[in-house]
Amino acid sequence: MLPSLLLADGYPGPPQLTPPRVFTSWTVDLPVLLVVLLAGGLYLAGVRRVRQAGQPWSAGRVIAFCLGGLGTLVIATMSFIGVYQGVLFYIRSVQTILLLLVAPLFIALGAPLSLIIAASPRLGRRLAAAIRSRVARVLTFPAITTMVLVVVPFVLYFTSWYEAGLRSGTVRELTYLALLASGFVFFWNFLRVDPVAKAYPYLVNLWVSAAEVVGDAVLGLAVIAYQNLIAGAYYHALARPWGPGLRSDQVIGGGALWVIGDIVGLPFLAAQLIHMIREDETEAASVDAELDAVEAAEAAAAAGAPQETGAATEEPAAGSQPWWRSDPRFAERFRSANDR
Repeated sequence: MLPSLLLADGYPGPPQLTPPRVFTSWTVDLPVLLVVLLAGGLYLAGVRRVRQAGQPWSAGRVIAFCLGGLGTLVIATMSFIGVYQGVLFYIRSVQTILLLLVAPLFIALGAPLSLIIAASPRLGRRLAAAIRSRVARVLTFPAITTMVLVVVPFVLYFTSWYEAGLRSGTVRELTYLALLASGFVFFWNFLRVDPVAKAYPYLVNLWVSAAEVVGDAVLGLAVIAYQNLIAGAYYHALARPWGPGLRSDQVIGGGALWVIGDIVGLPFLAAQLIHMIREDETEAASVDAELDAVEAAEAAAAAGAPQETGAATEEPAAGSQPWWRSDPRFAERFRSANDR
């Protein structure tokens, strides 16, 4: 843990951030540490219970949750980022992105809800029922989850919430929780590693992902363009004697929100595009197989050949026709011999 220095001019914070101190500066955030140990312990206990029951649980999920998710949470709050988040605006911006986007992404990839359902059937049934409830469907509607993900950091930076988090340890810990929860619900809803309330088409997810990327850019640009100092009274009273000036620090922080947020968001956007393409290919293959089977059945019936399944082919009722004949996507592609 890096001790704070009380310099002659009254500055109470840590010494100047240098490259070596990036690796050697650590602190202990006791509430976060307890949460990390508890969450990690419960997750590993659940994995052990599932595997003892003969069910598979991939090592990749364990790595994603424990090292990716909880590890990012430790780095964001107890590494040099945790040490300097109270004195450098741009460090706090990096922390915001890690807690809002990076840690929740890896936690969601760890499939914690599926683990609960598999490891504890009684609790799992209640959790599954809650996920399927109407309230969950409303709260996880894509527009709502995306709006929360974008609005929460805006409210954080452009209200008194930001400065309150610098002055109060309780508010700081609640801020961590709000960022993590907003990010987790977003990624849980769109990654679909865990059961979700409703699986929306990947095209919807693609637009939502694009909105998230744009939201990060708008937030960063808004911080850069803001003419007043965010938490100016706090930073002036802190009187940090080293590092960038207060205005420059804020501009760098806005750039970090923009660039790092997009670095995280763009791969997620690409993943949604890949999922959408694969979903379309799967649907097309299913439709092709169905059409081929129906075409073979009609051809066999027209030739007077018996069906392999023994089922008679029924002619459509007068005035009606199969769905594929009226569907504009397949009307020209599939026609019976009489239509030709």
